[in-house]
Amino acid sequence: MKAEADLYDRISAALTRAAEPSSDFDLNGDAHLLANAKTRPAGVLCALQEVEGTPQVILTKRSSRLKHHPGQIAFPGGKVDPGDADAVAAALREAHEEIGLPPEAVEVLGCLPSHRTVTAFQVTPVVARITRPFTVVPEPGEVEEVFRVPLSHLLETANYSIQSRRWQKQRRHYFTVPYGPYYIWGATARMLRVLAEVLEP
Repeated sequence: MKAEADLYDRISAALTRAAEPSSDFDLNGDAHLLANAKTRPAGVLCALQEVEGTPQVILTKRSSRLKHHPGQIAFPGGKVDPGDADAVAAALREAHEEIGLPPEAVEVLGCLPSHRTVTAFQVTPVVARITRPFTVVPEPGEVEEVFRVPLSHLLETANYSIQSRRWQKQRRHYFTVPYGPYYIWGATARMLRVLAEVLEP
């Protein structure tokens, strides 16, 4: 299936209309806890790449050796460093470091509303188009695997479900959007769900 000629224009336009931020607290009734909490800025890259004419989203499986979120599915990205101009710059830098994606091969389409994580990060999801082929080079200390998921799967809200588990002696609910052997959940699934909602007809 050939990607629609105006797909990226539609995405860019839709991103300008997205206003409401999301958070890991959305499904748990405790958003009031965010009021005075100090957060750290971060940026992640939702990179769209056409494979045989089909737009796909690049995701990573984090190394099982990492201290935080080992083995989880995530966007390339991380916290904003002092040398980064903003969260977009941080997302592009981290994508280069984590999966070998050169910043010059990326066309930024816009950003989704920020997402507040339960670990106190204020994450800006940067949506971008990959404009030319590149060689994927996973950073061995952080990334166990790089894979792609068809954008059409992630934009179908029926593919999302709400699950729960106990965390710090409380039951917490979160979105999931599984794909094949990959269990996409938590903040990554929540941000993808927002993208699906933004692009709904």
